[in-house]
Amino acid sequence: MKPQRVVAGFDSATAMLNALSSYNAAENSPTGGETPKATARALAVAAGIVNRIPRPAKERLYAVSGWYEAIQAHSVRDVRSDELAEWIVRHHPRKQADVAFVGSANGALTHLAAALEAPWIPQTLLIPVRRHGVPPEDGEKDLLKMRSTGQDLLRANPDWRLHHMHDPNQDRLMVAGMCYFRVKWLRLPEAYRAYLRRTLEPGGTLVVSDCAMRWPTTRVEDRYVFQHGGFGGATLDELRYGSERVRDYLRAYDSDYTSFVAPEPDGDSPEAEWGFAEELMDDLRELAEQQGWTLLRLRHDEPESLSPPVADMYRGWHRRRGLPSDRLLVESFMLVEPYWALRSGSVPFWTVFNKEPSLRALEEYLDRSPAYEEIRMGLFSHGVESVGLARADQWQAVLDRATKVGTFLGTDPSAFPRDFAVLFRFREELAKVRGRQPMPVRMPWAEAAEAMTGAPGVELIEERI
Repeated sequence: MKPQRVVAGFDSATAMLNALSSYNAAENSPTGGETPKATARALAVAAGIVNRIPRPAKERLYAVSGWYEAIQAHSVRDVRSDELAEWIVRHHPRKQADVAFVGSANGALTHLAAALEAPWIPQTLLIPVRRHGVPPEDGEKDLLKMRSTGQDLLRANPDWRLHHMHDPNQDRLMVAGMCYFRVKWLRLPEAYRAYLRRTLEPGGTLVVSDCAMRWPTTRVEDRYVFQHGGFGGATLDELRYGSERVRDYLRAYDSDYTSFVAPEPDGDSPEAEWGFAEELMDDLRELAEQQGWTLLRLRHDEPESLSPPVADMYRGWHRRRGLPSDRLLVESFMLVEPYWALRSGSVPFWTVFNKEPSLRALEEYLDRSPAYEEIRMGLFSHGVESVGLARADQWQAVLDRATKVGTFLGTDPSAFPRDFAVLFRFREELAKVRGRQPMPVRMPWAEAAEAMTGAPGVELIEERI
């Protein structure tokens, strides 16, 4: 199957790969991140139509758009990991770099790599697979129905571990018609090896994005685990045992369930979407030794652990370049724009999602940072008032902390969390922010490494090879 047909376009890894590779391919061209005017107008019209349709139709449109990206269950036998690896590296331009990243997806890491004009290749991909007859609340039925399909996928791809993920809270609209197969490479694919050899300069630095987050899982078989829920607003206890918040959520959807259902966990594993699988390190050490590279781990406790030090790094960088450093850009999930962050002279702070933990992470950053004159924010919409959702007025309170301008960007707070037009409008409105700045000369790795050193929840560790 064509790789672009297999991998989800709505996933974090795919979105961040596209954002970073597009930025690096533009080579800091003044028009490298520009959207053609005709395209921008068409997207604006489409966005306006989407946000005016009734709620049930919007939810259905959201679910159907995702469903069309999912593959048929029988097609997993035709999925090949080596073809996907080749497709991934083809995103990046053919130019050398003195630093490269591999491993966990992360929005803040995308901005770090952009500052260095460095590539990143992911360990994890999402393969959505169509299925029916499974209530969104019931992960147990999802595993029962799709277990043999997962086994088919693994038989064809011995270098993957399958993290079969079912999040009934945040992904309710999507998992009604598909299952999430997240796959992690346990061995370095040949396409990755060849790409790194031709891209990373002699004496260069290979950095592993190592998110240490783990999650309770059920072991199905060797290289196959099932994960119930994901990082966000619902606690582990709520996902497993329920709560009043869970009951209220399910009642709002006229569900016959009073709590979520899932297999009993029997251990833990790297978190399906964000976590790093340690098995890949053996091949990375071997390759770094062969090529004479320095091998570093950029280890972070949680996905958002990198967001404060990357924001501080950008703020200091703007200041040293003689630019204003009081313009904060708050991004959300797959709303990541490295080109326009730099072009608008913004300090990027990436939030994992639109939930309470992300709100707290942003508030804690602002509590200990000098005040920002301007704060702009895009909020990703996933279509449901899920457990732990931070309301639009709570995010507005963050915007109110700006000393001059605090505003949503491409976001209609009255439509949140069904503001699907934000996917079109976020970039368009960011591109209109006044005061475009010149694109920088790339940051030296030593400067970036210093910014990451000593940050809470972050370690930069040199591997012995």
